[in-house]
Amino acid sequence: MPAKTRSETKSSVARSETLTSISWLVHGFSTRLGGTSRAYGRNSLNLGFTKQDSRAAVQRNRMIFLETLGARRGKKLWPLVTMRQVHSDLIHCVEAVPEQTLVGDGLITAVPQLLLAVLTADCIPVILVDTKKHAAGVFHAGWRGTVKRIVEKGVGEMRRCFGTRARDIKAAIGPGVHNCCYSVGEEVRAQFESQFDYADKLFHEVKESDPIREKYPLLFLTARAPGHSELPKNIFLDLVEANRRQLMDTGVSPKNIDTSQLCTSCRTDLLFSHRKENGNTGRMMAVVGIKRGA
Repeated sequence: MPAKTRSETKSSVARSETLTSISWLVHGFSTRLGGTSRAYGRNSLNLGFTKQDSRAAVQRNRMIFLETLGARRGKKLWPLVTMRQVHSDLIHCVEAVPEQTLVGDGLITAVPQLLLAVLTADCIPVILVDTKKHAAGVFHAGWRGTVKRIVEKGVGEMRRCFGTRARDIKAAIGPGVHNCCYSVGEEVRAQFESQFDYADKLFHEVKESDPIREKYPLLFLTARAPGHSELPKNIFLDLVEANRRQLMDTGVSPKNIDTSQLCTSCRTDLLFSHRKENGNTGRMMAVVGIKRGA
């Protein structure tokens, strides 16, 4: 069984036990708790610049979150690097704070005192850490990024930029929508089947229930065999397992992969969920940074 990511359910941050043991690393996954926003409930920690929330509230929330992480250089917080996320497999190697907004869904660095972040509200955030080279990366993996193998390519980019070996990587898969709640269409399953020979293990089907139909089956008889109409089936995708399998396929040891058990759709008391909240929701942040170089 994959290791679990420890969650601090009364705090604004959840952390991976495996990554917490790395003394030179700063990391965390935000929750919706402990902020100043009111757009998504009182005192919510929205970290994304959404239409419903004020920019000032989000900026205050970001300061609160980074303070909680302890990402400080003297009296100043470490600079924060984010992207305009586009559900891609684009990964940037960051050597300094970029002058213009980056576009993509993955960031990697070996530069100390620089924070890399992705924003999520159902998609899977993944943090990778090279324990030997003192390098790290963070990735935004929705179903589109996952089918494009963004975390698998992330390991490859860390190898290319830093000489990272997969056996030296520790990984944390943060809170996201789980297979209990992530229903998708047949076209999504077809794309996964075209890319992964284990795709059948990532999906399960659940037939829709209808109490009236079950109580009065004769009302639903049809002339078609087998004599009654069939209820449609819902298809559910396991994004967490899909990303875990990609990491293992690159050579990352299963024992070095932490997996959060928190489902965003199930836990809207603690987390933001774009699906469960019909798009009217905030954004969480997954952050990683290096205190000192190798």
